[in-house]
Amino acid sequence: MTTPGRERPLIRVLYDESRADLRNPGRPRPIRLYLWEPESAPDVPGPLVVVSHGTGGSGGDMGWLVRPLREAGFRVAALDHHGNNHVDGYEPEGFLHVWERPRDVTFVLDALAREEPLGPVGAAGFSLGGYTAAALAGARVHPGILWAVLTGEVPLPEIPEFPGALEALRAKYPLDETSRRALEAAGADLSDPRVRAVFQVAPGVGGLVTPESLAGVRVPVDIRWGGADTIAPYEADTRPYLENIPTASGRSAGPDVRHDDFFAPEPADPDVRFRVGGEAAAFFRRHLV
Repeated sequence: MTTPGRERPLIRVLYDESRADLRNPGRPRPIRLYLWEPESAPDVPGPLVVVSHGTGGSGGDMGWLVRPLREAGFRVAALDHHGNNHVDGYEPEGFLHVWERPRDVTFVLDALAREEPLGPVGAAGFSLGGYTAAALAGARVHPGILWAVLTGEVPLPEIPEFPGALEALRAKYPLDETSRRALEAAGADLSDPRVRAVFQVAPGVGGLVTPESLAGVRVPVDIRWGGADTIAPYEADTRPYLENIPTASGRSAGPDVRHDDFFAPEPADPDVRFRVGGEAAAFFRRHLV
């Protein structure tokens, strides 16, 4: 793997032929990849951490997590999830078909492994990316709950980046038996055996994952959350991971920390993202190096 400079990532767009572009079904699914080398390049394939962004974000915005990982000696690969990143724009499936995200990561790992041997792999994610990282360790969403969300039986929390996501999805996919059967893919095992450790920051989708799948996670998991997070609140989203994953540990990043503090230009706590990034690097050093 080569990059144009150690501070700047090499940016590539990969295409998954097994899945379709959400805007043009005749084309393969695009996945933008950002690749960074560590501060000091090892002589052998060094450990790699894959970073998954939050809802509506971008892998290119995850510098607060990428930088301390690189400084700690890790190669880092961040990606833009199709239909759920602000670089290419939004599609309702990108927000609601969450199970496609871990498939993106596995596709990227397969592509990188064809180019050179992979060292030990870890997965880190913020918000919806936190779910993505956990899914790579075995977390599964419940298709029945997803169907209840789509039909309105279970309320969908507000999505600030795409307020009409649910209505837009219903317009593209009528709520019939075909759509219901398609949701069975959501409950598939999306784990990747190459992922040896997981770090979640303010993880989302905790209310959709099954406790049984979380109980089967065997890799180390560390979690951070904000005490004032109203987007992915502790009780609804973090607690299921923390209490049901037998290998999980974690702590609050602070009682006044909000979800926005991990991406806002002017966060209420400007130090929290860098502090948590350093804790992620220390966690992966313990488990991957």
